[in-house]
Amino acid sequence: MIKFCFLFLFIVTIGNALSAQQLKLSTDVERSLKLVSPEQIKADITYLADDKLKGRAPGTEGYQMAVDYVVAQLKSLGVKPAGENATWLQQVKMRRAFTSNPVLSLNSGQFNNLILRDDAYVIYPNPANPAVRTSGDLVFAGYGITEPTLGYDDYAGLDVKGKIVLVMRGAPEKFPSSVAAHTMSTAQILKVAAEHGAIGVMMGQADSTMKLNNISKGIYSVLDNQDRVAVSRTYYSDQISVFCSVNYDLFNMLLGSAGKSLSDITSHLKAGQAHSFALNVGVNISYTSRYQDVTSYNVVGKIPGTDPILKYEYVVHSAHLDHLGVGEPIEGDSIYNGAHDNASGVASLLAIARVYKNIKIKPKRSILMVLVTGEESGDLGSGYFAKYPTVPVKNMVADINTDMPTIIAPLLSITALGAEHSSLANQVTQAADHLGLSVEPDPEPAQSRFTRSDQYSFVLQGIPALHIKYGSKTADGKNNMNEIVAPWRAKYYHKPQDDINGIFDFEAGKKYAQLNFLIGYLVAQNPDRPTWNPGDIFEQK
Repeated sequence: MIKFCFLFLFIVTIGNALSAQQLKLSTDVERSLKLVSPEQIKADITYLADDKLKGRAPGTEGYQMAVDYVVAQLKSLGVKPAGENATWLQQVKMRRAFTSNPVLSLNSGQFNNLILRDDAYVIYPNPANPAVRTSGDLVFAGYGITEPTLGYDDYAGLDVKGKIVLVMRGAPEKFPSSVAAHTMSTAQILKVAAEHGAIGVMMGQADSTMKLNNISKGIYSVLDNQDRVAVSRTYYSDQISVFCSVNYDLFNMLLGSAGKSLSDITSHLKAGQAHSFALNVGVNISYTSRYQDVTSYNVVGKIPGTDPILKYEYVVHSAHLDHLGVGEPIEGDSIYNGAHDNASGVASLLAIARVYKNIKIKPKRSILMVLVTGEESGDLGSGYFAKYPTVPVKNMVADINTDMPTIIAPLLSITALGAEHSSLANQVTQAADHLGLSVEPDPEPAQSRFTRSDQYSFVLQGIPALHIKYGSKTADGKNNMNEIVAPWRAKYYHKPQDDINGIFDFEAGKKYAQLNFLIGYLVAQNPDRPTWNPGDIFEQK
């Protein structure tokens, strides 16, 4: 037994030593990492969040100024153009759609051609069909989730072909946070409904205190080069001609028509017990859509790899370049500068490019720097790039996304959203250990952050991806970073106050950029491609 224990300890020691050797960076890389400049990060944020860029809304002069700035910076750092036709750019045609003349009526069961007030529902515009008129029987399909591998299927034994499904947004409590975020995303709900033969989706509002979305400013989608809808959060195919939301009172009325109560249904669904049924209700819906098309751009640059084979594979570093533009004034300011969201993320990518400029021997795989448009409109630029990349999609091995790092305090711990699904967790752990950072689970699972930024677009195309956010550790040992972030978020997030005069910790910005560089570098140097964990929900992608 003593010999066995000694042998076991010897093997573990050797294993740990080998692991440590894998983390040993060259003097060149260590030197380049130390050259990351907090002052340069501040300078990049200052320019991108300046009032003269007017919030960097896609298709505006301010957004073009941001494009010109990052292209100039990448050129100066020796990055090569990797967009369309050997340029720096990928065109993204965004369609802004508005709903007009919506009418929703109930025509069977206890309802006799009941025309509903338009404050009881919201019908999302259709980016592909300017005039829609449809009708169908209504079926309640729980959360609208089909995941047999997780032991849950709202559509089991339910016939929804040619019908309109009524769902409530959510996921069973047993689902991990990132899985829940994926299954309850509107795009996934629409996709699953279409796969089961539904012709429309109605989303029931299950919270009496919540208001329906205000869509008066329009809903964006992306068109491909043949003007077909390529990316959308509210449209899936011509088969699903209607997507709408109904308020709490109407939702309850519809459930009540089948003798059901929302409280009973919710308790079943949260417990992971599918509870679906037909409603004795028919629905008539008609509406029109009008469009405004806007041309925007993704910026794509490449740092060529050095391995004769692996250089044709790519590690993607992504960040969104857009923000909300000019909007409703708050405290006398109407320019939504987006200093943290996401000038800081763009500055981090530029810092990563500077690290690579200072490295004499580039990594084995190539590096793609992708600055995307339309994130604030639903991850549209990244969705288009991931689906129609300027390099072969099968050659993109991973995406490390940077969105609003929240550099307002020292960076002591992190959470890597999405890394738990793939082997990327190994590189995250190695990089974090090297920089003295601990790795924690998502501290805010209810925020569904995994699907709310551009890494999700790559996941949907089967590419392992992650997004680094702050963990809970604080310098005073209270480890209550969430409590610090909450008032900051309330004051600055998606408000004109998010400018360079807000709260920043540029040393934290330096460490954040170093971490993201190191994760990507370790992936680029590893002979093995990142892989999904066996049996993972995203492995099938």
